[in-house]
Amino acid sequence: MWSKYVWALWLLCGLPLGAQAGPSLNVGVFYDYLDGDKSTYLKRVFNSGDSTAFVRVQVLEILYNADGTSEEVEVKPATDASLRDGLMASPTRLIVPANGMQGTRLLYLGEREKERYFRVRFVPVMPEKDDEFALSEEEREAYKGALSAGVTVLAGYGTVFFVRPKEARFQTGVDDSAGHYRLNNAGNSVVVVDEFKDCSAADPKDCQPTTKNHILPGRTFGFDKQKGRTYRFTLIEGSDKKPYEVKG
Repeated sequence: MWSKYVWALWLLCGLPLGAQAGPSLNVGVFYDYLDGDKSTYLKRVFNSGDSTAFVRVQVLEILYNADGTSEEVEVKPATDASLRDGLMASPTRLIVPANGMQGTRLLYLGEREKERYFRVRFVPVMPEKDDEFALSEEEREAYKGALSAGVTVLAGYGTVFFVRPKEARFQTGVDDSAGHYRLNNAGNSVVVVDEFKDCSAADPKDCQPTTKNHILPGRTFGFDKQKGRTYRFTLIEGSDKKPYEVKG
């Protein structure tokens, strides 16, 4: 049984169904990490569609409660730079041409004593009057008319952004008993259990879906071992990667 303290991050993303015309976004990897010695990160947005994409960038902080539940609070930029605390995106409006790319710079301002977590959303929108895209009325109507010629679903994507402490410390303990296996994060920064595979030892093709799991500081990832099964994964602690194999 998966530990109740496993942090499973499921991305909030939409997939275009039956789209025949319009923008089609790709935001690259869905998990990004800002190391303790860095304060900025360039996130690129690609548009493989046949129409320009007008994209709004929204940043929310993910706050975790003691019982493991979470809430997301929008990060609103302060007018006074000295009062800013959190992750900011600049620009927050992107015009991504067809078969083109644009980027937004994610800037972190604030304390770095503990790790913080953010969701960055890239939401395609229809340009409207006074929405900071600076289009004329004729340009807006022409764009809407072009999209109406086909069936278009504007799909938004949410990525997760980890801001590590200034002094990141990794300390992962292993508890390997007869029927259980546990990884305990005693450090102060998230560790990743990547490419987790649960397969039959007799038939390598008999596998459960591969998963990616994040273990927050002070929390645990674990599973019950079953006879005849083999469990493989890569433990990622910052830039260090270590493969593991566990027999059931």
